[in-house]
Amino acid sequence: MKQTSHSIGQQAENACCEYLKQQGLKLVAKNYRGHRGEIDIIMQDGNTLVFVEVRFRKNSFYGSGLESVNIQKQQRILNTAEQYLQNETKLKNGRIDVVAMSQKLQNEQTEDNYSFEWIKNAF
Repeated sequence: MKQTSHSIGQQAENACCEYLKQQGLKLVAKNYRGHRGEIDIIMQDGNTLVFVEVRFRKNSFYGSGLESVNIQKQQRILNTAEQYLQNETKLKNGRIDVVAMSQKLQNEQTEDNYSFEWIKNAF
């Protein structure tokens, strides 16, 4: 059965979440939708909320995952993170990270099948 791009994206986000948990972060929320956009994953790193943009690419034919976070996407993420900090939490420290992921193997996808490039304080 062929996977949809949505299900592939969900698998990548789940693998990214597990990867970040292994790095010591704690999950707060997934797929938070605000008035101006969506945050893929919100984690907590000590007293800091980490707003994570996950970018998965099967190949780099259309550019890397990092290259795909253009200025418009950055602004939507910033606005949505600001909304979350103002309305959804008592924590006031936040940062925005980008995790670019690529596929290592061609068989069934698990967290072991990805390589991760984690950029803290990306913008």
